[in-house]
This record gives sequence, C-alpha cells and structure tokens, in this order.
Amino acid sequence: MSLQHHDARQAYLAELSCFRDEFHSCLTARSDALFELADAVLCGDRPVRSLAELSLVGEHRRGHGGLYAAVTQGRVDADRMRQALASVPLPRSVDGRLVLAVDVTCWLRPDAHTSAERILCHTYGRGKDQHIPVPGWPYSIVCALEPGRSSWTAPLDARRLAPGDDTAAITARQLRDLVERLITAGQWQAGDLDVLVIADAGYDAPRLAFLLRDLPVQVLARMRSDRVLRRPAPPREPHARGRPPRHGGEFVFGQPDTWGIPDTEAVTDTRLYGTALARSWDRLHPKLHRSSWAAADGALPIVEGTVIRLDIERLPSGATPKPVWLWWSGTGATEADSDRLWQAYLRRFDIEHTFRLFKQTLGWTCPKIRTPEAADRWTWLIFAVYTQLRLARPLAADRRRPWERPSPPERLTPARVRRDFRHIRPKAVCPAAAPKPTRPGPGRPPGRKNTRPTPRHDVHTPCRTGSTTSRNKKPTNPRPRRTGERSS
Repeated sequence: MSLQHHDARQAYLAELSCFRDEFHSCLTARSDALFELADAVLCGDRPVRSLAELSLVGEHRRGHGGLYAAVTQGRVDADRMRQALASVPLPRSVDGRLVLAVDVTCWLRPDAHTSAERILCHTYGRGKDQHIPVPGWPYSIVCALEPGRSSWTAPLDARRLAPGDDTAAITARQLRDLVERLITAGQWQAGDLDVLVIADAGYDAPRLAFLLRDLPVQVLARMRSDRVLRRPAPPREPHARGRPPRHGGEFVFGQPDTWGIPDTEAVTDTRLYGTALARSWDRLHPKLHRSSWAAADGALPIVEGTVIRLDIERLPSGATPKPVWLWWSGTGATEADSDRLWQAYLRRFDIEHTFRLFKQTLGWTCPKIRTPEAADRWTWLIFAVYTQLRLARPLAADRRRPWERPSPPERLTPARVRRDFRHIRPKAVCPAAAPKPTRPGPGRPPGRKNTRPTPRHDVHTPCRTGSTTSRNKKPTNPRPRRTGERSS
C-alpha cells in the first residue's frame, strides 16, 4: 500500500470516527444501548427482521430487554442529529451544485390498533387501479443525490407527517430548515450555484417554489399530463378600459395546437432510452386557486417557470414510453439547461433504492413499535446507520458471495459495504461503554390480569397535500386541470 493511499484511508477513517462520536453525543438517554443497537444493524449478517434478533449480534453486548428499553425510553437530540448529517461530506452534481430529492414513504401499520397518529397511506397495487389506503406513519424524507447511475444517496432529514398536516407547508418548512443548516455547515456559500430540489408530481411545485423564493433554491418537479398552464399576460393596449388581464393564453399539455414554437429544443442520444428529445417553453405559470393559497393576502401571485417536455425512444422494460412533463422554477432556460434538468430528474429515482434498503435490509419498518415517538427514534438510528455505510464506502472490500460477480471498489452497493463493516468497525471510534451487570425486574405477578389495557386509537384521514385525493377509478373523460388547486 502506498503512502498516499494509506493517508487517504486514514482520512476516511477519521471522518467515520468523527461522525460516530457525534452520533453518540446525539443520544441523550440510554445512549450506549442505542449506539450498540445501530452497530448491530451495521454488522448483522442477514437483513434485519426483528429487534430481538439484533441482540444476538456479537457487537451488541446487552440483552434484548435493554434493547427494547432503549428504543421505547431512549432519547435522540433530533436537531443535533440533523446538523451532524448536514456536516458530513455530501455528493454533488457534475457542475458542483447540491441536488436534493424529497419524497414521502410510509411505514405501514395496518394492525397496530394501539398506535397513535396513524394515517391512511396511499399504496400501489399490482393491477391497474388497485391502489388502496393502508394505515401507517408517513415520513417526508430529503436526500442528496449523486450525479451518475448509483444506488447511493445521502439522507439528510426525516419528518413524520402528523394527522391534519399540510404536506406542502411541511415540506417547504423542512427544506427551508435543511438549506439553512447546509449554509451553516458551509455546504453552500455565496457565489455557489443554487440548490436544486427535485420532486415528483405529488407536490405542488409552483407553491413550493413560492414558499422558498427567498432561498438559493430552484425547484424541478414533474407535472401530470392533464395540466393547463397560462402564458404571460399580453401588453396592455393604449386607451384600453377595464382591469388589465393577469393571465395570457392557455398552454394545455394534452393539446399540441396550444404549445406554439418551443423556446429550446435539445436532442440527446442515450444508452438506455435511445434518442431523447427535450423541448422547453419559457415563462408559463398555473392559474392559482384560492383554496390552496388561503394564507395569501390580496391578489394571488404569478409563479412563472419553464415547462420541459421529454420524449424518449424506448424504455428498458420494453413498454411504450410516455412523455414526461417537468416544471422548473427558473426562467430563460437554454438547451444545455433543458438537457441537464431532465437528466437530473431521472436521478430522483435513486431515492427509491434508499427506501428499499431501509425497509428490506436495514429493517426500518420491521419492528412492531407502538408509539410514534419510538418510531422517530428508530428512524434516526437507521439514518445514522446508512450515513456510516456511506462514510465507510471508500474503506470497504468486496466480500461477495460465490455466485456474485466482482464489483470494483467505486461501484460497491450499500448492502455490500454492510458486509464488510464488521471488519471496519474495530478501527473506528466506539464511544459506547461496556454494559453493567444487572437483573431483570420482577414483572407482573403470575396469575394477575392486566388492569390497565392499552388505549385504542382511530386511523386519521390522509394529509392535505394541496393536490387531488387518490381515487380508485379514473374518470372516463378527464378534463384538463386549469387551476392550481389540484396539481398532482
């Protein structure tokens, strides 16, 4: 091993040790038990299926009773944890900007009748129009994206949506707090490119851009193909009477005769999608509806942006490709901007790999946790586990199975890095103290019934998103959406 390579490994190891020490400082009650629980998730040989099985991992030196007590009675300083996640090295796009993806994923708890604050969560069925609502805890998660094809992201924040929350307002506040933390941590400085926030069609992109207009943030989101936007108002004629118009002609996504000549047109040859055609139209805005902008005083604002239509030649699955409509909060887009934006939007789907790893490998939704506070605590532990995997990525070796193909060090997946973390852990800092000998409590005397049954809680309706509620059946004659009231 060369001296330069050895110094690089020591630097990566020091960064990992620094985060582990800060993570332990974020645990304010039962810190050692919670820290070793995170190490058990990191060093397990198999996907996590239950909390009790984690107590059998060698790195966890405490019993299963202390493990459950740590999850139910421990404490995590969430604000300090968020700042620690924002202070570690973050991935950036090719041009050096931070790219954030925001999405909602659900921890489904259909049979947890004693769990409070459950909400009917939208789930996707296997057949057409088979979407059903299932009770659970929805979480709004923000991740920083990498530029190339990768299953890695950098989770930065998570907020559980409580019953009655306005998802658009909660997401805007979440992004605002995150951008301010990134500025405080030195991740963004004056003169840097604006942070790009990418969202799917479930978000009201113009409203999100309006709420974040005073921050160095640009919003890029997909829009449904039945939307209708408006052009800028035409110049007022001399000596014209009456109130001047606020909106110009309609731009109907489903009617090509209303599009006109695009402002830019870029053609790109891709390996997966064949020829990709990106056309953009500048300065288009939705006609807003008062019900979605109840807090707006006076006249509703005009939120202009750029609409990009992406047409591709083929899909990897062989299905017939459909056009993708994107709305960008910036104006005056060039051909290079259009090409960069649609490729950046495709990276949004990397967050789905993170959700899958959280649920299927790290066991985020496996524990039968009763209270939502314990669910938040366990969520922060999973965030700390994933961040340690990301920091240990340059240190990990490829410990592949005999039937797996070799992978270069720069292409290791999070699951493969987890296989080698048990060998990396002894070289990093471990601030958790050894457990003290103790005995279990007496518990309830035998034969005595429980006189204090756990209360039951009702399931709440879905959160308000400023968008249309999910329907099991689509209308046979859908009409174009001409207002900003329903924007999903």
